Amino acid sequence: MSQRKQTLFILSLVILWYSSNIGVLLLNKYLLSNYGFRFPIFLTMCHMSACAILSYVSIVFLKIVPLQTVKSRSQLAKIATLSTVFCGSVVGGNISLRYLPVSFNQAVGATTPFFTALFAYLMTFKREAWVTYATLVPVVAGVVIASEGEPGFHLYGFIMCISATAARAFKSVLQGILLSSEGERLNSMNLLLYMSPIAVLVLLPAALTMEPKVLEVSVSLGRQHKFLWLLLLINSTMAYSANLLNFLVTKHTSALTLQVLGNAKGAVAVVISILLFRNPVTFIGIAGYTMTVLGVAAYGEAKRRYR
Repeated sequence: MSQRKQTLFILSLVILWYSSNIGVLLLNKYLLSNYGFRFPIFLTMCHMSACAILSYVSIVFLKIVPLQTVKSRSQLAKIATLSTVFCGSVVGGNISLRYLPVSFNQAVGATTPFFTALFAYLMTFKREAWVTYATLVPVVAGVVIASEGEPGFHLYGFIMCISATAARAFKSVLQGILLSSEGERLNSMNLLLYMSPIAVLVLLPAALTMEPKVLEVSVSLGRQHKFLWLLLLINSTMAYSANLLNFLVTKHTSALTLQVLGNAKGAVAVVISILLFRNPVTFIGIAGYTMTVLGVAAYGEAKRRYR
């Protein structure tokens, strides 16, 4: 592949990655807050069902990546543990979208490096250079400032969002511990293939227990809004696409490029969400979020330099 074609290919991947990530985030917000579909657990189950089906098609039939098999019950138990934590993080994030603007949700989500460093230290005693820890100060301080300046602040939504962020970081550290041996390590697409069905089995009884009216209300909403089922299908497909494209972008770019693109993606999502949902923002809120993003960028650079 020529250099120009390679550049165009990577650019296309990045645009699709941004579109799927931001699209699923905004559509989650629209369904949960504006559309009257107030079932975050069931919505997450729809996402995981799509991931299970499309992962199987992509790997077994389309052979996007080679199929990696689970080699022991011990490995399966580890994957099930990761899947349960993953469910908690996604459900928590979706619940927070019911109560918080996307802009503030993204600001809180940007603190993932802080929790990753914290859990890495507590669980593996891994220490970073003092400069790396210093960069986490503006990450946390920015969210504190953004919280003070957020007109749409909701305590329960904030707790769910910070819990989801912590769970996401916990899952990444736990994954490094549980699947550390060469024989048990799975790439992200194969891990999703095995985690998704387990997640559906975890979420189905949770949805039926905690959201008992989900089927009744969904049928009623489907009659009122003829595009409800189409929106759920598109939303669930985009949830899988976001994972697939994240894998492909990681494969075809460097870790540094991915980090920069990831930071920029959050900022783009914030701008688009403000334009779409017209949620009020303040100078203090914007300043806090900017501080967090700059802190995350500095953290990534410090990690790269002081390995």
